[in-house]
Amino acid sequence: MSVRVLIIPEDFRKDQFVLKPLIQRMLKEIGVRARVGMCWEPLLAGIGEAMKWDRIKEIIDDRRNMVDLFLLIVDRDCKETRRIKLDNLEKKANEFLAGAGCLIAENAWQEIEVWVLAGMTDLPSSWKWKDVQAECNPKETYFDPYARERGVLFAAGEGRDPLGRQAAANYKRIRSLCQGDVAILEKRIRTAVVSGQCP
Repeated sequence: MSVRVLIIPEDFRKDQFVLKPLIQRMLKEIGVRARVGMCWEPLLAGIGEAMKWDRIKEIIDDRRNMVDLFLLIVDRDCKETRRIKLDNLEKKANEFLAGAGCLIAENAWQEIEVWVLAGMTDLPSSWKWKDVQAECNPKETYFDPYARERGVLFAAGEGRDPLGRQAAANYKRIRSLCQGDVAILEKRIRTAVVSGQCP
């Protein structure tokens, strides 16, 4: 049996190139066969929409018979209260699903582009990983310059397509460097899928 997974990003237009290959690889690593889809409709187009219960409820309601596991993945953006809000959305969603599926919400520390950088083995030696993770604007400070240097800034997703696929191939490195988000997400997915326990 294959698990049907739907990723709900805050804006799929760029995030899909990072999240889909990474989640596919994560599921493979934990031994879960899955069909992974991306929520394209409705276009949430930002964190404000992605954090609204009415929008999440709409997505779940439209797909509840076609999806086993919903993954809401957003950026943390240095917002210390984001986890609390995600926990509240999770609780509402899983009460609404009433056992007919599961929603797990996670925030990337600080943006999902950091996950891409974690999968790269040729980062500038002057970069300190703790600084990359702590930076509130890692896209502009680290990801964009790196994509430009690699010559992929004008590829799909402003470099996220080629770099996202390359990073996903180094998934174990990402999990090791991103203990506060990727490793936690993996553990929570394993518990939900293998043990059948939603958050």
